[in-house]
Order: sequence, then structure tokens, then C-alpha cells
Amino acid sequence: MKALLLENIHESAVRLLTDRGIEVETRSGALDGADLVAALDGVDLLGIRSRTHVTAEVIEACPWLSAVGAFCIGTNQIDLTAASESGLAVFNAPFSNTRSVVELAIGEIICLARHLTDQNHRMQQGLWVKSAAGSHELRGRTLGIVGYGNIGSQLSVVAEALGMRVVFFDIVDKLALGNAHRCADLNELLSQSDFVSLHVDGRSTNTGFFGAEQFEAMKARAHLINLCRGSVVDHEALKAALTAGRLAGAAIDVFPDEPAESGDPFSSILQGLDNVILTPHIGGSTQEAQEDIGHFVAGKLADYALWGSTIMSVNLPEVAAQAVGKCRIVHLHSNVPGVLAQVNTIFGSHHVNVEAQQLATRETVGYVVTDLDRFENHGLLEQLRALPETIRVSSLDPA
Repeated sequence: MKALLLENIHESAVRLLTDRGIEVETRSGALDGADLVAALDGVDLLGIRSRTHVTAEVIEACPWLSAVGAFCIGTNQIDLTAASESGLAVFNAPFSNTRSVVELAIGEIICLARHLTDQNHRMQQGLWVKSAAGSHELRGRTLGIVGYGNIGSQLSVVAEALGMRVVFFDIVDKLALGNAHRCADLNELLSQSDFVSLHVDGRSTNTGFFGAEQFEAMKARAHLINLCRGSVVDHEALKAALTAGRLAGAAIDVFPDEPAESGDPFSSILQGLDNVILTPHIGGSTQEAQEDIGHFVAGKLADYALWGSTIMSVNLPEVAAQAVGKCRIVHLHSNVPGVLAQVNTIFGSHHVNVEAQQLATRETVGYVVTDLDRFENHGLLEQLRALPETIRVSSLDPA
């Protein structure tokens, strides 16, 4: 079994996969299209971060690929519909870099409030400008959090500990932590927030949702922080709001178009503006976060490849499978009535006993994991594959 890890995934992933008997190839950059398909020849498991796009075309061209691990939070770079239809398991790291992103947000809020990047630039140029103009404490200021998930809610707690008042808006009902106040709509949040921090996902409806209308609705001289998705904010409208003095500053970590590799040239219309912090998509880029992400996602890939476990899969039904005993058959199929009966009829026709069996379904996909007392094949797998409802089937050897 072989894994290909792209985009400088942490060494902890390599160690875990290697320790579990999986051959690992690593590459520093992202791959797409035909280059990605060529690199996947003979590869069972793919590890990516945010810049490699696993499209429907790539999935169709690589039917041997069994799982993709997104070593990050987002999975919008993967066609999840095509992955589910082909039985390709997808895993991510929804919690591992939460604290790192929160700490960057807090750091950037402090820097914006005190104009630290502007002060540093003047000092580097040899200018001593000691002034309190435009500098403020965070205590008593209002932070508006758009998207109250894992990151937004933890940011809420840390900001309150610094003495900030916190309001939030989310399209889903969420429990307010501490003294945070839930806003009825986005405009209510924007009208009262000194700092607005965006923490929404990459769904298509969020593309460009924060633009001129939202900047106009923001409190005068407020600040914007975007550490979630580059496609969320209209940068032309943001520049206009900054240069007009409508906003006092911004911190941007993600961009609509990002270089493929570290060291590549970068250009943005936001470069050169006062009190604007630009960082190269490093929200989760701490040693602690990357090591934890590497270990977590690699573990999910190995558990699926070796045991058939789909716990915390983004797209497949969740089955908590442990180490393989004598023999295990895993069967992904269309979620329609009668499939399990057909599968067990085939097992019976081969005179094998079912020692344990787990079935789970998720939307259009069903997943059954069966432990048998023995396995001699003699056409068993071929019969399972021949079922019209079958998406993917394989046998797993004992650990």
C-alpha cells in the first residue's frame, strides 16, 4: 500500500503511516489535473492541504485511489459528491489547528488596535513617531464573530478573557459561550462591532458574500479580520473601504488566488495600505498544529486503509472498525433496501460464517463491514462487485 503526501505535510504523518506498514512518497508543492493523475499512479492514499484540487475528473481517472486526507480544516478543494459516488473516503482535521488560528486572530486584533505594523515599518525606516493617535486598548471593545463553529466559539472565549465584548452571528443555532450575545442577523453584528472576524466555511454560497454592502453596514473605523477563505471577501470593495477611511484596518490571511508553492511571487491590491496586515495563509501554521494535524489525519487514513474504519469521514457513513481478525470484507453500496440481505446471501452461498457485522448509511451511500471466520474467495468478491448497488468492495488482511 502506498501514500502520496503533497504540500509539505508534517513529518508526523510520514512516521505514522510508515510505522503502520504503508509506503510514503512526499512532495513539497501542490499538484492539479493531469500532473496529479500521473503522480497518483499506484497510489492508494492521497494527502493534501488547501492548494491541491481533487476534482471529479481526477477521481474518475484514478479509480484505484481509496482515500483522500485533507490535512487542514476545509474540504472545498475536494469534489465530495464525486468522491461519495465512487466510494472514495475523505478525511480532514476539523479541530487540530483551532487554537493556532484563534491565537493569530487575537494577535492581529492587538496589532490593528495599536497600529503595530505601521509603527514597526516607520522604525525600520529610521523614523521615531511616538504617538497615541488611533491606538486603543481591546478592553471594552466589541468583537463580532461571523461563524460560531470550532474556531469562532473558542475565539469568543479568549476575547472575553481579554475584556472584549463579544457578539456573533451564525446561520445555524449555536450555544453562546460565556457572555457572548447572538445577533439576529449580520447587519446587527456589523453595526456595533469594532472588529469583525470571519470564520465561515468554503461552501459556494459564501463566495463573495462580504463586499461593498457589508463594508457600508460596518461601524465607522472598524477593522476586518479574515482567516477563513480567500473567496469570501471582495478585495476590491475592501480596498475601497480602507482608502476611503471607512475602515481603520484589516488583517487578511487568505486570498482568492494563492501561489502554488512557498517562495513563489505574490501580488495583492491590498499591498502598501496603512494598518493592513497580510500573511501567507498561516492561520494553522504552528509546529503544534501541523504536528497534530499530521498525526490525526494520517491516523484516519491508516485506520480506513487497514481496518475499514470511517470514523470522522467527511463523506462516508461512520463505522468504528477495530483491528482485523481473521478476515474482513468492506462493502460500499447505494443506500437502497435489500442490499444487506443480498450481501449475506452471497456469504452464505460460500459457506462462511459471519462473526461480526456493522452497517451504517449516510444519504445515498451504505457501508457494511463484515468479519468472516475464513476467506478463500473463489469468486466471492466478484459476486459482491457484480451487485448493481455495489460502489466499491475489498478484503482486508489480518493486522
